[in-house]
Amino acid sequence: MLNKIVIFGVGLIGGSFASALRKAGAVGEIVGVGRSTASLQRAKELGLIDRIATSVEDAMRNADLVLLAAPVAQTHAILSRIQPCLESQTVITDAGSIKGEVIAAAERALGAQIAQFVPGHPIAGRETTGPEAAIPDLYVGKKVVLTPLPQNSQEQLARVTQAWQLCGANVHMLSAQEHDTVFAAVSHLPHLLAFALVDECARRDNADTLFNYAASGFRDFTRIAGSSPEMWRDIALTNKAAILGELDTYLQQITALRAMLAASDGPALEAMFANAQNARHAWLQNIEKAEAQPEQDRDA
Repeated sequence: MLNKIVIFGVGLIGGSFASALRKAGAVGEIVGVGRSTASLQRAKELGLIDRIATSVEDAMRNADLVLLAAPVAQTHAILSRIQPCLESQTVITDAGSIKGEVIAAAERALGAQIAQFVPGHPIAGRETTGPEAAIPDLYVGKKVVLTPLPQNSQEQLARVTQAWQLCGANVHMLSAQEHDTVFAAVSHLPHLLAFALVDECARRDNADTLFNYAASGFRDFTRIAGSSPEMWRDIALTNKAAILGELDTYLQQITALRAMLAASDGPALEAMFANAQNARHAWLQNIEKAEAQPEQDRDA
C-alpha cells in the first residue's frame, strides 16, 4: 500500500498510472502537480487525483512514490525543485522515453540523493493527451522498462516494480544505453516518419485533395503524428545521436527500395515485402500472447 503518491504531469501517462493504482486499491492519497491549473482541476474532477498541491514542498511531504510524467526536457527543472524537500523514504521514478539524458539530468539535480531515482519507461500510450485521455487499463499487459542505477537499493527498485505491476504491466530491465538504442529504432524513428509524412502532405498545394482521399492506410500509418509535438521535440533532441543513426539506416533502406522500383525488380520487391509481413505477423502474435497473460492471471 502506497500511502501517498505524487504525479508531476497528470495527463495520459500520469493520469492512467494514478487511475490504475486507485483501481487496484493500492494508494491512499494521490497529489497532482503541473504547469496548468485548468488541467489539474480537470484531473481532480475526473477523480484521477485527490488534490492539487499548493507547492512542491506540500506535494513532497510524506510522499512514498513520485512519478515524473512531464516532457523529458523538464526533468532537471522538476528534480531541482524536488531536491530540497526530498525525504529519505521517497522514491522517484519517471515515464520518459529517453533514459541517458534523463539520468544525467537527475544526477545534476539530485547529487548524493540520486539513489532515490529509479528511471523508467512505460511502453504504452495513445495519440490523445491530457487528463481526459487517461484510462485505468492503459498498462494492462504492456511492458514497462526500468533502467536501474547502481546506487538504487533493492527496496527502491521493488517499490517502483510493484507499482507498475499493480497497474497490470510486465516489468523488464535494460541498461540506459540499450534502452535508448532500441527505442530509437522502434519508437522514435516511426514517430518522426509519421510527423514528416503528414507535414509533407499538409504543405502541398493540393493538400485538401490528398487528405480528402486519405483512408485507413494513411490513418493507421500516421496515427502517432497526433501525439504531443512538445514531447516528441524533446525526445528527438535528447536522443539525437541514436535517432540520426536510425534515420541513416532507414534512408539506405528507402534508397534500396527506390532502386528496386526503378529497375522494375518485382522479385526483390516481393521478397522485401514478404520478409516485412512475416516479421510483423510474428511480432503481433507475441504482443497478443503477452497482453492475454494478465487476463489469464486474473481469472486463475
